[in-house]
Amino acid sequence: MSRYTYRLIASDGMARRSELTTAHGLVKTPAFMPVGTQGTVKAMYTDQVRATGADVVLGNTYHLMLRPGAERVARLGGLHRFMNWPHTILTDSGGFQVMSLAQLRKLDETGVKFRSHLDGSEHVLTPERSIEIQGLLGADIQMQLDECIRLPASEDEVARAMRLSLAWAERSKAAFAAMGGPEKGQGLHGIVQGGDVKSLRIESARELAAMDFGGYSIGGLAVGEPQDVMLDMLETTLPELPETKPRYLMGVGTPEDIVESVARGVDMFDCVLPTRAGRHGLAYTRFGKINLKNARHADDPRPLDETSNCPAARDYSRAYLHHLVKAGEALSMMLLTWNNLAYYQSLMAGMREAISAGTFAGFREETLAGWARGDIAPHVP
Repeated sequence: MSRYTYRLIASDGMARRSELTTAHGLVKTPAFMPVGTQGTVKAMYTDQVRATGADVVLGNTYHLMLRPGAERVARLGGLHRFMNWPHTILTDSGGFQVMSLAQLRKLDETGVKFRSHLDGSEHVLTPERSIEIQGLLGADIQMQLDECIRLPASEDEVARAMRLSLAWAERSKAAFAAMGGPEKGQGLHGIVQGGDVKSLRIESARELAAMDFGGYSIGGLAVGEPQDVMLDMLETTLPELPETKPRYLMGVGTPEDIVESVARGVDMFDCVLPTRAGRHGLAYTRFGKINLKNARHADDPRPLDETSNCPAARDYSRAYLHHLVKAGEALSMMLLTWNNLAYYQSLMAGMREAISAGTFAGFREETLAGWARGDIAPHVP
């Protein structure tokens, strides 16, 4: 059984290229993890997801515990077999969804009691139960249970949630060891909290580093604060985390956010943005965003990007994609999601190559400039 290990391959400034080894394969970083909330990346087959270059997908503990149930998934051979994804899977702890989706929740130091948003049934999620569920799913990379609060919030409230998350981190780590996670080649991440308060971010990072987790996640960002605040918190937090462990920025984000975060030393990302945007007629490309709902595309025979390796970007005209979007056809969601995930993976591959070549600063500047220019050559019939 492979151990959960991190190996730094190259660095360029603060940007890092590395390899993360799990029981189900190698994850090349910087890595973007498509979100498969309920055991599926929406509008995509798993082999398509893999073909875009993805090494890892994310599953959601809260949704999977409610439907179809972690115990059922375990009886059926685990999440890898259940969703036909034989590669690495990361699961979140379920805490964020409990805070944002669940009804009538009650939180204290033991955990959180809540009612399902699906049927109103009552559940209790503790650090131990969260780790048990993730173990039943068979996740290669697991998260401690934490409390994530939205910003802005008072410093007292941020401090309370951060210190509760630290206490839950210790309990999560003990439960992970008791369930034999390390022996199964699985890894557990501690989650840095602290909102937009630098001293609290530093305290959280230092306490978690002392607990010696397999990796470290930065939570509680991209929850309403401006980008400059997020980047400031990264610059505060990352120097306090071990250089020999992976760093995962949770729930981020836009291509711009990802490039700027890699420049500051982040390794891993996840976000629903590329799949959600694809289902709503928005394409991500090297030219920036292209809104296929816009009538200007109705007579445009060009593909989204003729240089792309992705058939969705290369082989279908903007006019056809516009037609599919306006007609409400499911194929529009499938093609645009495919395009978006392929673009995100090509962006990650480009950053990995640039870091190894020592040209990341130029890559960053050129990429940001390309998005700023946009698609500057509109079709002229």
